[in-house]
Amino acid sequence: MSHYFKSQYAAEDGIAKLAIVHPTVKLGKDVSIGPNTIIEKNVTLADGVTIGANCSIGQGTAIGQGSRIHNLVTIAHEVSIGKRVTIFTGAVIGTDGFGFARSKGVYHKIAQLGSVKIGDEVEIGANTCIDRGALDDTVIGNGVKIDNQVQIAHNVQVGDNTVICGCSAVAGSTTIGRNCVIAGGVGIINHIEIVDNVTVTAMSLVNKSIMKAGSYSSGTGLSETPEWKKNIVRFRQLDSMAKTLKKYFGK
Repeated sequence: MSHYFKSQYAAEDGIAKLAIVHPTVKLGKDVSIGPNTIIEKNVTLADGVTIGANCSIGQGTAIGQGSRIHNLVTIAHEVSIGKRVTIFTGAVIGTDGFGFARSKGVYHKIAQLGSVKIGDEVEIGANTCIDRGALDDTVIGNGVKIDNQVQIAHNVQVGDNTVICGCSAVAGSTTIGRNCVIAGGVGIINHIEIVDNVTVTAMSLVNKSIMKAGSYSSGTGLSETPEWKKNIVRFRQLDSMAKTLKKYFGK
């Protein structure tokens, strides 16, 4: 019902005079392209695609029917975007992942040879970055909703209908299942797996795989600093305290 009250702003009517569209671009029906947007060679824009002003669409990229790309979005080369996808202002899709190898004290860049594949009905928030894969593609499933300022690293796989909230970061080669909820400010380390139907609460650190559905949390709640410092000391003593209790009282 809320959509009845939302203000609707008309898209650019056709291709703006200040847009730069390579002659090899394949344009569907009713495509709109805003001013100062650059569409490189061999891009495919399906019917009803809308691209705002000051965007950059790299060569060989394909954008599916009815998708809307808001102003100032950058999409790198050979990215695949499904139908009815919405990408908000400032998002960057398909640039190089953070891949380096250290040799003799010097970091050497690893070529990022994969791409990004985004399914249908996906929403990607403002200033979110999704890196291209190093070898395999980074894959965002159908119906995924990604909030603002989220980092998705190279080779990450996100299952259908998963939600990732603002300021979360997913490190490289991690797999997140279907119907998961990753709350705000969550950090997920690399090369782990999270199964379907998992919720991770806000500001948690996921440092190992989650192989059972359910809700998971880490960290401690907010408290005054002097109290927090005392509790940290107690946390460090928990193992020895547990061993002492077991010694005298058994299980």
